[in-house]
Order: sequence, then structure tokens, then C-alpha cells
Amino acid sequence: MIDTRLAPYGALALRVALGVMFIAHAYLKIAIFTPAGFAGFLGQVGLPAFLAWPIILAELLGGLAILVGFHGRVVSILLLPILLGALAVHAPNGWVFNAPNGGWEYPAFLALTALAHGLIGDGALALKPARTAPAARPVTA
Repeated sequence: MIDTRLAPYGALALRVALGVMFIAHAYLKIAIFTPAGFAGFLGQVGLPAFLAWPIILAELLGGLAILVGFHGRVVSILLLPILLGALAVHAPNGWVFNAPNGGWEYPAFLALTALAHGLIGDGALALKPARTAPAARPVTA
């Protein structure tokens, strides 16, 4: 059973954690790996290097949108291909993310977290929550 009094705050915690994670990963690619280094990494794993900046910007802007709750649940779903791509890249490295070149458990966890956020919604204190479809009305004769 879902505690309807506290569920919006649980969704808020999920949203904040996911948003901060995306921002941190964008920062990592800009400040530590550098965009050129990240582009080189993409080339090494068989992906086009030109995807570096779109991925960095998607993580940064998407993370900000999720963090503040600006259509966050939609953004989480739209960012799933990036997370699934990271999962595919790290899958051959084994389970644990501290394995050489990173394992797949962290990208898998983040993909499921983004999916959960998309299903649950933005929760409390969202700047502009994504609207959901109205509930179906019973048909009366």
C-alpha cells in the first residue's frame, strides 16, 4: 500500500537524487574527462565521437530539469536511451562498477531509477510537473 501523505516526498527524494546524478555525470565529462576525452572514449567503444556534446548537454540540462521538477518525469524517460547506452557499454566489464572500465550495476540501477521516476511522477515541490492523462471516466448508459 502507498502512503499517500508521504509518497510525494519520496518522489521528491528520488527526483533530487536522479537530477544531481545527471548533473554530476555531465560535470565529470566536462571537467575531468574533458569533452575531447569523452569523445575519444565513445570512439573506442564503437560509438560516434560527435555524440559527446549531445550526451553531455542532455545530462546537464536534463539533470537540471529533473532536479527542479520541470517536466522531470518526461525528461527521465527521454534520458533512458543514454542510460541504456551506458549499460550496454559497461555490460562486458562485469557486475561491479569499480571493475576496470566500470561494471554494469550502476547504469542498470540508474536506468531503473529513471523509469521509476517516469512512472511515479515528480512529487512535492516540482516547478512544473508533467501532466498525466486524465483518468478514464466510466461510461454511463
